Amino acid sequence: MPYCLQSLTVYARMNRAVPILRLFFDEEKETRPDFRLNRASITGLLVLLQQERHHGWGPVIEVLVFLFWLASGSYYRIVSRAFDMPKSTVHNVVHRVCGAIVAVMPRVIRVPSTAEELQEVSNGFARLAEHVVFRKAMGAIDGCHIRIKAPGEPHAQCYRNRKLFTSYQLQAVCDHAGRFIDVFIGFPGSVHDARVLRNSPLYRRAIYPPPGTFLLGDGGYPCLEQPIGLLTPYKNPVRGVTRQRYNRPVVVR
Repeated sequence: MPYCLQSLTVYARMNRAVPILRLFFDEEKETRPDFRLNRASITGLLVLLQQERHHGWGPVIEVLVFLFWLASGSYYRIVSRAFDMPKSTVHNVVHRVCGAIVAVMPRVIRVPSTAEELQEVSNGFARLAEHVVFRKAMGAIDGCHIRIKAPGEPHAQCYRNRKLFTSYQLQAVCDHAGRFIDVFIGFPGSVHDARVLRNSPLYRRAIYPPPGTFLLGDGGYPCLEQPIGLLTPYKNPVRGVTRQRYNRPVVVR
């Protein structure tokens, strides 16, 4: 075999002796601590992406590199050491898998559209709340801060949130089972949840929920009827059993 082909064969071989890969291929080990996903979810992601092989690296190791990078928040240098691969390769893999996920995202994160899907969400919230009134609930909305490295001045303070670290705002709507059905990201961490909502396509285009139904939000959001329905908790002090029951937290399992 010519030397170049022999080198390519060695380069393309998956080194299962690497600790992080040995952990993944041992089916008795838990993957969540290192990849933030269980084994079934990782398998589902691989099936969804259906990536082709790139330069000798298979889809399994590319997805694992990407998930480890996300889960650990590490530099490329740290990830390259964990997987025993060049730092430049880690960079290429991360960007390639990220692009593939963005391409398939509309197939996974989307608002219910058919009568059957809407009915499932409706019945799901009614079961969670243990009351038929919540059949009009079509989702729960909230915000999340994604930590970032502070940008340069004079804009750095715009990204400092109320918890005093710099971040982007992520607005998400989930269904009764905790599945994402809409996401909006990009506003600096200092921006209030209500302002993020008013600037999101969900609000501006009244994409969701359907007329006559509502989303459920916390006290950081306004109670709305137009352009979208949005119900929030009663303010403290809460008087009466009815209001207390309405404000009762629900755990999604």
